Amino acid sequence: MAYPSQLGFQDAASPLMEELLHFHDHALMIVILISTMVLYTIMAMVTAKVTDKLILDSQEIEIIWTILPAVVLILIALPSLRLLYLMDEINSPHLTVKAVGHQWYWSYEYTDYEEVAFDSYMIPTQDLAPGHFRLLEADHRMVVPTESPVRVLVSAEDVLHSWAVPALGVKVDAVPGRLNQTTFLVSRPGVFYGQCSEICGANHSFMPIVVEAVPLYNFETWVTLMAEDS
Repeated sequence: MAYPSQLGFQDAASPLMEELLHFHDHALMIVILISTMVLYTIMAMVTAKVTDKLILDSQEIEIIWTILPAVVLILIALPSLRLLYLMDEINSPHLTVKAVGHQWYWSYEYTDYEEVAFDSYMIPTQDLAPGHFRLLEADHRMVVPTESPVRVLVSAEDVLHSWAVPALGVKVDAVPGRLNQTTFLVSRPGVFYGQCSEICGANHSFMPIVVEAVPLYNFETWVTLMAEDS
């Protein structure tokens, strides 16, 4: 969960988000090095007269600043491609959940269980319990087991939506008539918040996503209670 005056991303709750944070830091260091080198070159040209010979008429310098951008692109592209393939990999999920976006709420269907399906609406501000977060709490949470690969099938009933949970490193467009999918593995118990990240209408900012990760035993108990209530 984010907190006031926070710098950087939320704490990672999945291996995928940890990889995304590592790639962000890797790319940021390259940007800092490039910015420092360009700033140094500009300052040297402004302050030193001998720079005209060393930089403007140097064959070696021209070779370096032609090859160096290609090397930088390779240093960014290789880990980026690895991460893209990792994000698209769906490898034997233990649980499949279908998330459908509506104006303006989410509905969830646990496809491995015939009778477990529910709608998830934002809790109005006047009904919030102590400790709940305004505009982020939902009346029904999406409950998943920890340390288990979870596949999420995402679609929409009416307009474009986007199912996004920053702490899990997940953001998938919900497109009417199409079925997108993503996978994640929650590495620790907790409650993780997200919101629709597509401008989907007047109440776009009022359809939160709440993912609660619990141990497998507690998840099985929850599934049994949900099936009995339905």
